[in-house]
Amino acid sequence: MKPVYKYILFAALTTGLGTACNKRLDLEPKQSIDATTAIQTPADVEAAVVGAYSVMGGGALYGTNLLMNPEISASYFPNTEQYASWRGTFTGQQQIGRKTMNRDNGEAARIWTAGYLAINTANIVLDNLSVVTDVDQKAQYEGEALFVRGIMHFELVRIFGLPWGATANNSQPGVVIKTTSSKTEADAAQKLPRNTVAEVYAQAIADLTAAASKLPEDNGTRADKYTALAFLAKIYLQQGDFVKARDAANAVIESGKYSMNASVRAVFDNKNTNESVWEIQQNDQNNAGTSNDGMATFFASLPGIGRGDVRIAGAFLSTYPAGDLRAEEWYYVGTGARPGNLYCGKWRSFSQNLPVIRIAEMYLIRAETNLRLGTTLGDTPENDLAEVRNPVRTNLPVIAAPTLADILAERRLELAFEGFRIHEIKRLQQSFSVYNWNDAKLVYPIPQREVQATEGILVQNPGY
Repeated sequence: MKPVYKYILFAALTTGLGTACNKRLDLEPKQSIDATTAIQTPADVEAAVVGAYSVMGGGALYGTNLLMNPEISASYFPNTEQYASWRGTFTGQQQIGRKTMNRDNGEAARIWTAGYLAINTANIVLDNLSVVTDVDQKAQYEGEALFVRGIMHFELVRIFGLPWGATANNSQPGVVIKTTSSKTEADAAQKLPRNTVAEVYAQAIADLTAAASKLPEDNGTRADKYTALAFLAKIYLQQGDFVKARDAANAVIESGKYSMNASVRAVFDNKNTNESVWEIQQNDQNNAGTSNDGMATFFASLPGIGRGDVRIAGAFLSTYPAGDLRAEEWYYVGTGARPGNLYCGKWRSFSQNLPVIRIAEMYLIRAETNLRLGTTLGDTPENDLAEVRNPVRTNLPVIAAPTLADILAERRLELAFEGFRIHEIKRLQQSFSVYNWNDAKLVYPIPQREVQATEGILVQNPGY
């Protein structure tokens, strides 16, 4: 049995721009593709780059799992009345919500497979840049490939490894760092051990730093310099490196490219607004899914839209201040599947774009880090918090002299159900229900197929 990333080049070159469709990729019939010679022209490189974005937009990654699963991982089962709960019938998500995952959990396997599919596609691009003769185009493709590789390693390590800070030197097992491509059966047969969490973070930072230096300042709807810097801000914040997180967030803000919308719904109802730093592109024909994948599929309960599987707790809604427009605009009582319950209105349409990073997050990172450091780089914490919470946008007064607790509370309210919750609990070393931030039950299992394929060199996580 060979590792799952054996045949990914064909998928990368034939997947269309945007996000993956409902059907999972059937790679087995394409085993005869000669991956060592498949990229011969700049157009082939472009196709591989597009393929990497498409993989990341599929349901296994940012199309669903990387945005939804961190929310249901932080559900309070069996006491589900404080945040949210999974009420659907799909076993994989049910196990995630109930903290009963086993080594064969299908959603864990999908994330692992798709994550390394994207990484390998990026590595293939990097291997074949010599066919691109235009200097600017070559730098762009290289930057995009490094961006993909960096963010995928980051997402994988915080799902499959104990969180940053769980050991004194972060030597706990992370994931396998892949910086070379698998293009042949011999490549795919390599048996590689897991790198430490510290090593994986270092690789992600190195890739994104290099990406930021190579990407253009504007790259349309694809990753650019500031997208890479925004992810660096996220990584540094997760590490507790407040100086570097502040500086990266400040660079994104000071670029002048982004601004908060006056309406809290605008960034979710419209595509590529000034508030969005990077979002997954979707439309009616090309989206993460309408029945078995997709954010609206699981979060919405509207006539003809959604399964109503992720139910929001009334107790969480009540944590929004009285009169907060976000409570009115982002939450509603369902009228479709499982009617009468509370649902998140950020995800209402199968074809809507999916914001992965908003400028609101950068303001909140700069506010938090400046406050922690006693600095005012770029602006004061009060003014940065006011960009997010202000009378026009939220119908709330500006908080004068905000405390750290004020900023952290605002992160929880502003970024709710966008893929942050379990990562915030781990970052802040908090607990919920009966689970501590470093509980092994909050770490996903390494797919058992991968453990067996490496004859145990890839070590399974405890409890699985």
